[in-house]
Amino acid sequence: MGVPVLGCILLLAVSVNPSSSYESPNTDGFFIYDFFEKMGVVGFNSSSDYNASTPVCSWQGVSCDDGNLVLSLVASNSGLSGPIPDNTIGKLSNLRALNLSGNRITALPSDFGSLSKLQSLNLSDNLISGPLINMNIVNFGSLEIIDLSGNNFSGMIPDFVALRHLRVLKLGRNMFESIFPLGIPTFQSLVVLDLSSNRLNETLPRGFSTAFPKLESLNLACNAIEGRDTDFSGMKSLRYLNVSGNLLRGPVMNFFNEMLQVVDLSRNRLYGHISGEQSNSSYSWSHLVSLDLSENELSGEIQHNLSVAPKLRYLSLAGNGFNRQDFPRVEGLLGLELLNLSKTNLVGRIPDEISQLNNLKSIDLSDNRLNGSIPGLSVENLETLDLSRNELRGEIPKMIVQKLHSMKLFNFSYNNLTFCANGFTKETMGRAFIGYTDSCPIAANPELFRRKPSEHKGMVKLTLAFTLSMMFLLLGLVFLAFGCRRRRSKSWAVKQASYNEGRQISGPGPFSFETDSTTWVADVKQATSVPVVIFEKPLLNVTFADLLSATSNFDRGTLLAEGKFGPVYRGFLPGGVQVAVKVLVHGSTLTDHEAARELEYLGRIKHPNLVPLTGYCLAGDQRIAIYDYMENGNLHSLLHDLPLGVNLTEDWSTDTWEDDCAGGNGRIRDVGPSGPLMTWRFHHRIALGTARALAFLHHGCFPSIIHRDVKASSVYLDYNLEPRLSDFGLAKVFGNELDEEIARGSPGYLPPEFSEPGNQIPTAKSDVYCFGVVLFELMTGKKPVGDEYPEEEASNLVSWVRASVRKGRGKSIVDPKIRETGPEEQMEEALKIGYLCTADHPMKRPSMQQVVGLLKDIEPVVK
Repeated sequence: MGVPVLGCILLLAVSVNPSSSYESPNTDGFFIYDFFEKMGVVGFNSSSDYNASTPVCSWQGVSCDDGNLVLSLVASNSGLSGPIPDNTIGKLSNLRALNLSGNRITALPSDFGSLSKLQSLNLSDNLISGPLINMNIVNFGSLEIIDLSGNNFSGMIPDFVALRHLRVLKLGRNMFESIFPLGIPTFQSLVVLDLSSNRLNETLPRGFSTAFPKLESLNLACNAIEGRDTDFSGMKSLRYLNVSGNLLRGPVMNFFNEMLQVVDLSRNRLYGHISGEQSNSSYSWSHLVSLDLSENELSGEIQHNLSVAPKLRYLSLAGNGFNRQDFPRVEGLLGLELLNLSKTNLVGRIPDEISQLNNLKSIDLSDNRLNGSIPGLSVENLETLDLSRNELRGEIPKMIVQKLHSMKLFNFSYNNLTFCANGFTKETMGRAFIGYTDSCPIAANPELFRRKPSEHKGMVKLTLAFTLSMMFLLLGLVFLAFGCRRRRSKSWAVKQASYNEGRQISGPGPFSFETDSTTWVADVKQATSVPVVIFEKPLLNVTFADLLSATSNFDRGTLLAEGKFGPVYRGFLPGGVQVAVKVLVHGSTLTDHEAARELEYLGRIKHPNLVPLTGYCLAGDQRIAIYDYMENGNLHSLLHDLPLGVNLTEDWSTDTWEDDCAGGNGRIRDVGPSGPLMTWRFHHRIALGTARALAFLHHGCFPSIIHRDVKASSVYLDYNLEPRLSDFGLAKVFGNELDEEIARGSPGYLPPEFSEPGNQIPTAKSDVYCFGVVLFELMTGKKPVGDEYPEEEASNLVSWVRASVRKGRGKSIVDPKIRETGPEEQMEEALKIGYLCTADHPMKRPSMQQVVGLLKDIEPVVK
């Protein structure tokens, strides 16, 4: 009886454990099983895609031949994390296709080069870093498709010429700095090439135009590549071309060929006229589906009859230097979904024929000189409409008014239109008309919204009531203004105690202000002749005079705060764009050309968790940086509940005396220390976003950027309450002028190594230390210095938290306001991450990339 029982046990073991029987340690099934097990995704749940109780070849995404040899493995978005272990998928010598995209893989196995039969490789959207040449992909002679986009590869793009069968090469969204030598050989089979969103900043190699005889899709967008129209003239097979956001020059029409369907040449330096029928190119727009030529240096007139492009669905010609002209004919573009003719110098009326375009979803005709009334539009599919900054007059068509409630974006500001707010919320009106308060914003016409025209008496009563209400409202506003003025003067008396009286001027001329011992002076002879560079709108004619107007001549009433780099003012640029204007008051050792180059470089640095540099101005000896305005203040004010009007740290938006007068309805009031956002999930989001910003500066920029002054008041909250780190890279604008001051650091954030003589050079690891202090602030709610710390020996936040973590008391020091809003174990882990960041020796601190990974591991689950 014992033998049969033993046989049953063995049979059961074979069916459950793939490492038994035919799944021996030398079979593909074993290697696949081992791979998923070590990557942490194999389960015994029958609903799992990788059920350990079933044969590997039956798993979803795994394809085998009759002999159980694995030919294809697809495990995209499967939760794979960390480095791929050796002796797993690297042993699948017959593998033809591998797709591990959308995971968190950090490194490939050392035996990856054994997959010599691969034909398709997709490792996109992972966390793999280092030089691509280390992968030995160029030795995979059978490869036809390579997709490594969305990783952290760096260095030079290797020479793929040996891959004679290669048809698709996607390397976008990495950190490559140099293009492989394309000009020598020819890529006979390549059909798709994507090198977008890297750090390529060189000139296209000679022969680039003829190196790809079969290329149909080329994407070089968002680099700093230099080149000319002749670098693309030989690409006769192109159907998709995107070279936006580079430094390309040349006549625009020379980029076109007969086959093109999608063209994006925006944000370059292209010039010349555009025409759908240019005789010397034998080209027409008959195949075009999408065309974006915005923000170049085009001139002349827009092709008057755009019906030469009957298939066109997306058209943007915005931000060019076209001649003054009438509205082009668009009635033939019946399939058009997006039309952007902003800043194209249009005059006259918007033609009624535009109503024939029934598929339009987005219309932007802003910043022109269009006059007359708004014609009827087909609103069935309309989602965005911008007619701002024109000379339009009359009523807004009723069909458009009725559509506003369901539209994503609309703007009628700076016209002479007739409209009233009846039936619309203040938020809706504020979106439609910049500067709207509570009354009809422009040329009010109550008749437009009168529901019962026949009831004359009712309207008389309504008008009388409205008039009386307005009288009382005006009287109230007068008293309120006096109250605000008094409160404002008191708050400024506190905030500006260190400011001496400065000379006020209006219009062009020299001006100066004094703050403590620092005086900044800009000798501007003619304010209207000093340009302001706005990166996203290079042709917008903004001058230093506009900055004077936007900030009321840099009046104290617009001053937001004073920081290490200089005072910050709030202002509205032409077009109603709210910005923060930072005057860099310290003297710079850089020339104007060098400073402009640094600021241009900083303007190209974009990340969801960085405060964008919008533009700059060099006025006399002064450098002025212009930033997006952050609506919800900074982290320091949020955590420590600073009273309004007392901004001792640099805060761009908590000077909300206007909100105070209105009863404290500002957004920052809703996110204060007792508000609904004081939760573990929100705090984790701030920590992770800030860590991602620093990781990008350290590892995603070339050369890497050391922030030098990371602190809670450097972390801002945008309109969507996403964290954004400010002031990155500004130290370089001053040359060596600020080294000594930066070395002194901010109280409570100074790394231990800075107290040693001769060791005061900021590094990436000093940034890591400062981030650790910010993380401690987030988790405890206490300030870096000057707060109450229960430990007797604790003189600051770092010493207190580190001592508590060492003693295993991390949970007890978490801020009580967030302690009940999530798992305490996760919060304790966050304190341990801060403990690692604040290690005494810099070499013991993790990199910011590692910090991001650690924070991701404790990310709260969204239910």
